[in-house]
Amino acid sequence: MVERKGYKILIVDDEIEYQKVLTLILSDIGYSIASCSNGIEALDYLENNVVDLVLTDLKMPIMDGVELIKRIKEEYDYIDIIVMTAFGSIESAVDSIKYGAVDYFTKSSNMDELVMKVDRLAKIHRLERKSIFLLKNQNVKEVFTESKNEKYLQLLEICDRVADTGINVLLLGESGVGKEIFANYIHRLSKRKSEPFVAINCQVFPEGVIDSELFGHEKGSFTGANDTRIGKFEQANLGTLFLDEIGDLPVTTQGKLLRAIESRKIERLGSNKSIDLDVRFISATNKDLAEKITEGDFREDLLYRINTLTLKIPPLRERREDLPAFIDFFIEKIGKDQKKMNIKVDEEVMNFLLNYDYPGNVRELKNIIERMIALSKDGIVTVNELLMPIVSKEKTMLVKNNCEKSLKDARDDFERSYIYEVLKNNHGNVAKTSDELKISTRQLWNKINEYKISPDEMRGILR
Repeated sequence: MVERKGYKILIVDDEIEYQKVLTLILSDIGYSIASCSNGIEALDYLENNVVDLVLTDLKMPIMDGVELIKRIKEEYDYIDIIVMTAFGSIESAVDSIKYGAVDYFTKSSNMDELVMKVDRLAKIHRLERKSIFLLKNQNVKEVFTESKNEKYLQLLEICDRVADTGINVLLLGESGVGKEIFANYIHRLSKRKSEPFVAINCQVFPEGVIDSELFGHEKGSFTGANDTRIGKFEQANLGTLFLDEIGDLPVTTQGKLLRAIESRKIERLGSNKSIDLDVRFISATNKDLAEKITEGDFREDLLYRINTLTLKIPPLRERREDLPAFIDFFIEKIGKDQKKMNIKVDEEVMNFLLNYDYPGNVRELKNIIERMIALSKDGIVTVNELLMPIVSKEKTMLVKNNCEKSLKDARDDFERSYIYEVLKNNHGNVAKTSDELKISTRQLWNKINEYKISPDEMRGILR
């Protein structure tokens, strides 16, 4: 059986009546349909909308079908194209395949033949998308869904149990702790796994823009709305919508979101037409929502809607037993990405990686490893490439137990430690060190005096 829901088709034909016939037939059997009258309109539509298949006529004004095929394949190679043509131009339709069309259909043929062709492509599309997803996430799934931490394992087990229930889940945890990974994990375990997983960070869009991102808008609905655009809700239809940093959503948008969750319907900005949706909601925040409710910055009724189940993900410093697996995974993956294989890490660097508190959690660990591999020479990572405020095995790491210091004191400690390490690496050569630090020799000596890098320390560097 072909799953037609969620497969989006764009019909491009200057014959309006034929457009209507195709739209009626294909939408009636479950496909999502949009239509345009020429190639220019089609390209404008594709710029702001997700499309899986284009059905295009060959002979059209403004831009013909062949030119449209070329343009689509240049910018959207993943979109399949079926050419529609009159009986007398079959040869041209066949020629169009060399430009990227996958099939053709003569308008005089039985419509059942077109439906069969479309069904075949929809089936292939879903199988390919599933295969790509599994390959892309195989290694990531292994490292992030296996743990030696009992609390983390309990959370994964809860995810297993609720994945197919469809209940709304609220994920809590510090920034970078892996909330989106958990949301994606729940999606992959659910019956919706072959449908879209759409994520949006509510924090990055200012008030007035976030509504359009979530719900979409109609052409002309506001200044600058030159085209109709579907929002994240529609993109996620039949799948999962992940609302990251929901605690930063404007209060006005919270009301619209609440209505959408309750009614399972949305309206694009500038439209009075309701669009039915079947979406699973997973939300996340690093904010204290109870405190935001007290301050009037978050709706209590929305919280009750999104937190049917609340899961708090522990920070990385509370599950250090998982650090070796994470470190090995990122070194291997990032090494491959940067084409630097068989990376070796000095013992001092590894000691730091295993003991650092990671205020930025998994995201910070990934960034540190990404940086140190990029800077590595001859496949070896030393303290020089780490670029973190550590000194040596015998000395205390600056990053630990720093939470009671002021920002200025912490910054000064970092700068002193960093200058000391660069001096040490350059065997006390002040000129070379100032050049690397991109400051003058005089400025460096001032820093040495300011941070009281003593003569004894300098003599130790020069040994």
